[in-house]
Amino acid sequence: MSNKPSVIIAGGGIGGLVAALCLIERGIEVAIYEQAAELKELGAGVQLSANGTRVLIHLGLGEAMAHAACTPVAKEVRLFNTGQTWKLFDLGEVSVARFGAPYWLMHRGDLHRILLDAVRARQPDCVVTSARATGFVQTADDITLHLDGGRTIRGDVLVGADGVHSAVRQTIFGQTPAKFLGIAAWRGVVPMERLPAHLARPVGTNWVGAGGHVVTYPIHESRLLNFVGAIERENWPVESWTEAGTHAEALADFEGWHEDVRTIVREMDVPYKWALLGRDPLPRYHEGRAVIIGDAAHPTLPFMAQGANMAIEDGMVLARCLEADSNVAAALARFSALRVGRTTRLVNAATDNAHRFHNPTLADPAEGAAYVAREWTEEKISARYDWVFQYDPITTPL
Repeated sequence: MSNKPSVIIAGGGIGGLVAALCLIERGIEVAIYEQAAELKELGAGVQLSANGTRVLIHLGLGEAMAHAACTPVAKEVRLFNTGQTWKLFDLGEVSVARFGAPYWLMHRGDLHRILLDAVRARQPDCVVTSARATGFVQTADDITLHLDGGRTIRGDVLVGADGVHSAVRQTIFGQTPAKFLGIAAWRGVVPMERLPAHLARPVGTNWVGAGGHVVTYPIHESRLLNFVGAIERENWPVESWTEAGTHAEALADFEGWHEDVRTIVREMDVPYKWALLGRDPLPRYHEGRAVIIGDAAHPTLPFMAQGANMAIEDGMVLARCLEADSNVAAALARFSALRVGRTTRLVNAATDNAHRFHNPTLADPAEGAAYVAREWTEEKISARYDWVFQYDPITTPL
């Protein structure tokens, strides 16, 4: 094997594409195998903080991203029943000044399109669709990915970027079924022209309430408002982001919420149901020549807005480790050691936010206001988020 290994990536989502770009940048041969017949990103909005956007800018995607994204001026917290508002943190120029990179709000489809176009521009024909990973076998000299239908692909490294139901993860760690985390979500988008002016501002809003919360923010060049409403449930077996519900169902889940929230729900094109799944944190992300990244490695509640950012970080750190060490197993062990601590901390922080966003105290307007005032002080916000945004996967020591 040469000093530059050939890398197989299972999964053509955000994590797989960013990993490919970071590897290609280093002259490493990449082949991506994606189970979908058509490469596109489902879902709606994604938040990209400085720890992720600095990587995308480094990869030469800054102009395309800035054009497609909304750069918010701030994020705010609102109480679910009264609408009382507190500042969460300033963004815009403040993010660049404090953390060295912007904070972008994007449609996942726009982000995926930009990443896919960049991969194909740099290494044409490296993405193969209708190719579902089913497992792998490895030797001391190589690793072979097995695809549905019996096809096999040989390489030096296998990257499992194949999501929460990862076949690569299952091959390494055995059957570890994803579990329902007790929270279900409604997702949807609303064309901005349907909304009153005070809901069409360039800000992100976290509505917090007893047993649930709502996040809204502008995407798609600020032409759409993204909506995610999380509600605690004992059971909701629907995981797909494309399971359509009804406006009546969604409105019933937000009975008693502020009229601004209910207005957004009524104006959504289609309210989609989504069950939040997770797994217990892993002690490592690799075995021999195989490694997992993104949701395959560290699925998380989306309450730190770090799922996509963690996958972006993974891609950059993985590429740097493979460049730095020609011994594949040693490089992947180094990657795993570097990533497990940070990603586990982020997963735990998201779980902590679920308790904070859904605290029973929030049911009473006066007690709820006092709770928000205590929990969202400038000092506590800084402690919860600064360490996240300051991280630089391009320069962090290996």
